[in-house]
Amino acid sequence: QLPLVESGGGLVQPGGSLRLSCAASGGALDYGAAGWFRQAPGKEREGIACISSSDGSTSYADSVKGRFTTSRDNARKTVYLQMNSLKPEDTAVYYCAADYDYYCSGYAPRVEDFTSWGQGTQVTVSS
Repeated sequence: QLPLVESGGGLVQPGGSLRLSCAASGGALDYGAAGWFRQAPGKEREGIACISSSDGSTSYADSVKGRFTTSRDNARKTVYLQMNSLKPEDTAVYYCAADYDYYCSGYAPRVEDFTSWGQGTQVTVSS
């Protein structure tokens, strides 16, 4: 059983919105931070947002800043990624990840800093 499960992906028109959810089956989101990543075909996986468990601090990549917002519901063991003003270049498989030792301190998260991963959910932005 994967420690994290993403949902909420789909097909949306440019300018539209989607909200992704990432639910933990165990305690993967209880400490440290959760990160959001995406991987487009032929490209490397990139970190786009993260949120810390302790104080809710967030960080975003420049490519999504002002359009995407991450939040968390600790009681539900779930983190969210609200995506607005979507563009075709946002098309990718989106992953959430968690790590007990990470703290979001103003920089986009890095793949190598996270140890627990979900299976990903496809987001396609197209007219």
